[in-house]
Amino acid sequence: MRTSKRGRTGPTVLICLVGLCFFSIPAAARKGSQVLHKHVRPAVTNGQAARVGPMSKSQHMRLAIILPLRNQGELTNLLKRLYDPSNVDYRHFLTVAQFTQQFGPTKQDYQAVVKFARSKGFSVTHTPANRLLVHIDGTVSQINKAFHVAMTTYHHPTQNRTFYSPDREPSLDLSVPVTHIAGLNNFSLPRAKFKRAPANFRRNSTGSGPSGAYLGSDMRAAYYGGSALTGSGQAVGLLEFDGYNTSDVTASFAGQPNSVPIQNVLLDGASAGSDGDDGEQVLDIVQAASIAPGMSQIRVYIAPGTSQIGVGDVDIFNEMATDNIAKQLSCSWGWNPDDTAQLDPIFQEFAAQGQNLFVASGDAGAYTGSNSTDNSYPAESVYVVAVGGTDLTTNGAGGPWQSETAWLDSGGGPADDGFAMPSWQAGVANSSNQASTTIRNVPDVAAEANTDNYLCDQGSCTGDFGGTSFAAPRWAGFLALVNQQVVANGNSTLGFVNPVVYSIGAGTNYNNDFHDITSGNNSNGHGQSYNAVVGYDLVTGWGSPNGQNLINALAGSSSAASP
Repeated sequence: MRTSKRGRTGPTVLICLVGLCFFSIPAAARKGSQVLHKHVRPAVTNGQAARVGPMSKSQHMRLAIILPLRNQGELTNLLKRLYDPSNVDYRHFLTVAQFTQQFGPTKQDYQAVVKFARSKGFSVTHTPANRLLVHIDGTVSQINKAFHVAMTTYHHPTQNRTFYSPDREPSLDLSVPVTHIAGLNNFSLPRAKFKRAPANFRRNSTGSGPSGAYLGSDMRAAYYGGSALTGSGQAVGLLEFDGYNTSDVTASFAGQPNSVPIQNVLLDGASAGSDGDDGEQVLDIVQAASIAPGMSQIRVYIAPGTSQIGVGDVDIFNEMATDNIAKQLSCSWGWNPDDTAQLDPIFQEFAAQGQNLFVASGDAGAYTGSNSTDNSYPAESVYVVAVGGTDLTTNGAGGPWQSETAWLDSGGGPADDGFAMPSWQAGVANSSNQASTTIRNVPDVAAEANTDNYLCDQGSCTGDFGGTSFAAPRWAGFLALVNQQVVANGNSTLGFVNPVVYSIGAGTNYNNDFHDITSGNNSNGHGQSYNAVVGYDLVTGWGSPNGQNLINALAGSSSAASP
């Protein structure tokens, strides 16, 4: 395995949506000054989080100053054309350089922010190619002076820990517009979306692993079932917080071969090794590689496990965009961001460049309307494909798909943060599925997630793991198969898939292309649940992939891909 160390890095889709406003510059206290928003959590402003005291002025912090995109209206129109099959621009995706030239901040504006940062004593540690982020390192004292705040420590109102935050919204004496300063608080920490079976769980899976647990190879047999497509020429990118043990990866294949090279991309001083818990990282690698065993590489983007949300996530996603190597991306983590629009520019760049991000929908059942507890972001973003969970039955070890029901803990429902419904989701709501007619509904698709999957974590291997964490990288691997066929047919990659997925769902061949899951629900234990029903639902979306049928529907038929 090779490891490439990158400097601090930082920073999709659609057919839809009105242009979004990415920044706001309120009336300034003085000429050339701007006051930013959404850096101080309500728990601080309303006094719910008790103040502990000021942060040490000598403590160093890593931040990222985020600049807005230019020509937002033009970008919105371009994304419509890129995903409109009747348009001459259909799937004529941009390079990083083209995206930056048309929509990134100007060189002049970017250099003005760099100059500002250095004038305040910060070290500028990385300047990514799309010019969306200026990565800085400095002391708390420098941060207090540059942004007119007092960095303070508080007791977290719902968790047994402290967190830091500015005492007020930051302002900076700079005329160039800035959208956000990522990393000013660590109120929310990333949480992996996988879990172990409860003590009374009785496994009924028919997998190839010990005691019938499912291996990744069982998923390839169930959801693809062929042999011609292996993901050749494709790469999957994984977002991870903290590293992993290669021995756990090898052991999780349980004797099944793996020939997919793994490339670590280390950000923000991260280490490739595990800090004591590597289950999420390992399962993401193993599941993606098992579905598409002939990929050119899996790129594991790693930020430190201590990353505060707003830096690690921004850095990883932006690195994925500026690399533009992996066209299928997966995230099995959730968090509660400062600003739910903060990542939109990067997600839109994914879409413009033909990249697709799958995100696990969560393991707490029906959404409650409160992302502070569900960590449903970024699954609820309109720029990603949200992946729910199912309980799969195969026809024997390594056998084909036999049946599937909804997984009880599959995250789903109208978006907690109230994202407006994108145009490609219009028309899915009905009295049966209880979907919203105005808010983005989650999930979009689903795959096996019950707690009957084999996994090794810190040298301990059991078949009691599950979660939508497993489902998202499986879909990323499946898209690698699709994109292999897309390229073989002489076309570009598929890009953001939700517009075509929803078109298939509304079409006459839906039941040939997807496994429509019509039984089960996602009770959250608090009296809320949604039922799996015929067609789209808030537990499994449109369902799981029906092998070559769905691949042909997405990529176009190819004789070379016939089993």
